Amino acid sequence: MKKILLLLSLFVIAVTSVKAATPTAVADTGKVGTSADPKDPPLIFFGSVDTYYKYDFSGHNNIGYNPSTGIGTSFATDQNSVSIGMIDLGLKKKVGKASFVGELSFGPRGQYQSIPNGDGSAVNNGNSFHIQNLYVSYDVTDKLNFAAGYMATFIGYEVISPTGNFNYSTSYLFTSGPFQNAGFKATYAFSDKVSLMAGIFNDNWNVYTSQHDVSTFGAQLMVAPVKGWTAYLNVATGPTSGTIFDLTTAYQITDAFKLGLNGATFTPAHGGGGYDGVALYPQIAVSKIVTLGLRGEYFETKAIGTTVPSANVKALTATANIKAGALTLIPEIRFDNAKNQIFTDSDGAPTKSANQFVIAAVYAF
Repeated sequence: MKKILLLLSLFVIAVTSVKAATPTAVADTGKVGTSADPKDPPLIFFGSVDTYYKYDFSGHNNIGYNPSTGIGTSFATDQNSVSIGMIDLGLKKKVGKASFVGELSFGPRGQYQSIPNGDGSAVNNGNSFHIQNLYVSYDVTDKLNFAAGYMATFIGYEVISPTGNFNYSTSYLFTSGPFQNAGFKATYAFSDKVSLMAGIFNDNWNVYTSQHDVSTFGAQLMVAPVKGWTAYLNVATGPTSGTIFDLTTAYQITDAFKLGLNGATFTPAHGGGGYDGVALYPQIAVSKIVTLGLRGEYFETKAIGTTVPSANVKALTATANIKAGALTLIPEIRFDNAKNQIFTDSDGAPTKSANQFVIAAVYAF
């Protein structure tokens, strides 16, 4: 018995000594600059949460997508309701020259996407989630980068995440263009003022896998003529996806005043139709926490033979961004006026105009 007790005592002492001698690992908290090994950078977490209230003065939801006209906008479509946008959760990491980005959203805003053929139609993919980004990239040199996977589109001014937009409601151009493109791209930076991207993408927009092949060619020329001014000339074209030409530019003219512009023209691969549009985005910071802005947009669908006539809409959106740390409060009022009677008045009758108020709260992390 004494031998057994002695052996147990020695075992306990040995285990205690090993634990005391073993260094405690530093936990990766997911924040920049916190890692046990400087050669292994931390996994970085990012994302957002948003909620909103919208009221259309007609008492009806008016500016959601209308399949009969091919005109409509995305998100913030619930009428007279406190509603949710989405929770967006992202991960990214870069070790040496290799990196990855994965971004997943849950909620109505994240689930909204366009019909693959780029006609602007809204569909739900049947999931409770939507993959926003899932790609890997590699810096071949300081100037050349390769990336492959499912990526947020390089076309357009506005994005799905509310943290990337000044306005909470979206433009007609945004809804009608691609949201994501899956494929492979190479980007070469000639200097900090000029870069060129070219890639090959799936046959359709906004899908994880192609229906037939990888047949859409895409390219982007970035130029930064002067400090604070950046312009992107974009094209995506394919025998299934159709052809879109897009200009996106923003100029920080002064510390307080910024001016943005988006223009695009789209032609389907088959069957006629398509659209043209332009949107202007002036913004002025009136204080450190308050910025005021407008979005003026003209959007026109092209006729399809003699059966579907062209239609157009003009929209003016006045928005404020009020910052409180990571939280942004976004009150917004919007006025839409169409050539055709594509909206509904308070009596349920067709009308050419729609007016709405939105107040949203967006938290970024």
